[in-house]
Parts: sequence; C-alpha cells; structure tokens
Amino acid sequence: MRNLDLDALQIFKAVADQGGVARAAAHLNRVQSNVSTRLKQLEASLEAPLFRRQNRRLVLSDQGRVLLSYADRLLRLADEAQAAVRDGSPQGVLRIGTMESTAAARLPPILAAYHAAWPQVRIELVTGTSAALAAKVRSYEIEAAFVAQPFPSEGLAAVDAFKEELALISPLAWDPIASPRDLGDRSVIAFASGCSYRRILESWLNQEGIAPGKVMEFASYHAIVACVAAGSGVAIVPRSVLAVLGAEHTVRVGALSGSHGRALTQLVWRADDDTPALQALRHKLQALQG
Repeated sequence: MRNLDLDALQIFKAVADQGGVARAAAHLNRVQSNVSTRLKQLEASLEAPLFRRQNRRLVLSDQGRVLLSYADRLLRLADEAQAAVRDGSPQGVLRIGTMESTAAARLPPILAAYHAAWPQVRIELVTGTSAALAAKVRSYEIEAAFVAQPFPSEGLAAVDAFKEELALISPLAWDPIASPRDLGDRSVIAFASGCSYRRILESWLNQEGIAPGKVMEFASYHAIVACVAAGSGVAIVPRSVLAVLGAEHTVRVGALSGSHGRALTQLVWRADDDTPALQALRHKLQALQG
C-alpha cells in the first residue's frame, strides 16, 4: 500500500464532515470530479470502501469511521508540525474534555490565561463524566481531559490539577444527614454512571450497607441542585460549584466523612500524543497553582 496522502485525507474528511461530494467540493473550493476521483483513489489504495449511500447522503462505513479518527489526528499533527517549524509556538486546535463542575468553577481563569498567552490556539471543550472522558482520550477523540478520581486510568499519563471538597446536599426541610443511615430509602440525584462523584457517594453509602431508594439521573448541576431544593433527594456536589451557583442557602449543606469528603481532579492525556498546545496547557496549569 502506498503512503497516505494528507491532501487525500483532507478531501476524505471534508466528504465525511459535509455528508457528500458536492458539499465537500464547495467547502474545499474544488470541482466535484476532482473530489470524487481522489476519494476513489484513496479507497483503491486502502482496498476498502469508506462510504455507503443512505437517504441520498454519504455516510461512513466501518472502515471509514476508523480512518476518520486517524485522519483527524494526522491532519492536526501536520498543522502543528508546520507551525512548530515556523515559530515554535503552540498552534491549531486543542480539544479538552472536562467535567461540568470543573468547567463551571475551575477552568475559566485557566482558559483565560491560556488564551492570553497563546491566542493562536483554538480550544474546544467537551463535557462528560470522568469515565466517558477518559475513554475519549484513549480513543483519540480529544487530546486531554480533566477527570476526577476514581476513573479508568489505564494507558493515560496524568498530573494533579485540583483538590475538591465535596458536600452532601439535602432539602432544607429535612433533618441533617450525618451518616448513610440517616438517608434511609430516600432518592439519590446524580449524573449518569461513570461520574466519579456518584461513585464516591455510592461508596459512602456502601460502607454501611445502605442502598438508595432510587437514583434520579440529570445532566447538569443546575438541575441537580434544583431537584434537591425541591425535596426530591440528596446529591454530592463540589463546594466550589455551590459557590458558583449561589446555592448555599437553597439547600442544606453537609459534610461527607473521611476520604469521601475530598476528590482529586487530574489532567490526563496519552503519553504518545503530547503536543505543544497540550504542553503549554500543563505549564499554565502548574504556573497558576503557584
């Protein structure tokens, strides 16, 4: 097989992103016949179909989805290599995953300082649970992620970022909850499975053999805090998020005993994909930590 042509990969990615040859040709300012020919040549060199037609659109085949993940990385690295040779400064796109709590309470000053230092880097944020973000890093969908322990750490390099103090919040009308036994069969309000804070809460309950009545899953801290305030159940929330939301007086804020009351957030990345833009983020993070 011949070496992959970056120009052909760019055409392939445009067809995948735009959903068809005509739109890809317009996007790339090329004639359709050129795009079609280059795409066929790429499929021939790889000996695999990259697209299939569905409802008058081209959609990726299984082989095409595999190639797209590599195409994204190769094209990004090519851009970064050119920029590094020109002036040595970070360039291009840096895709970062983050938990919602980190995005709300911790990242704004870091990203502001990063942008001031390296405005030529475009940062794209993706939110999710720690387990989901770690998986995205391993599959090359994002370059790095801020995740909280515990999370699946196999194959990832990491550096400590923040230490969060966790609070157990409950409705103001309830009596204080000092131990898992005080929860009884009341509901737990949390993010989906894979959330590190949810795992900590479940561990706190399991230490005394307590199972919640049910788990209500939400996708934002605004919704979680609002449901707790309305009397629906209890939740575990970083105190920094409560401060950002101004929610300290709308719910009862209690402490979690022992190690359950603290969580370590780390920045993780693949050791084989350490780009100048990512190195700059780590340096900025360390500088702001003092």
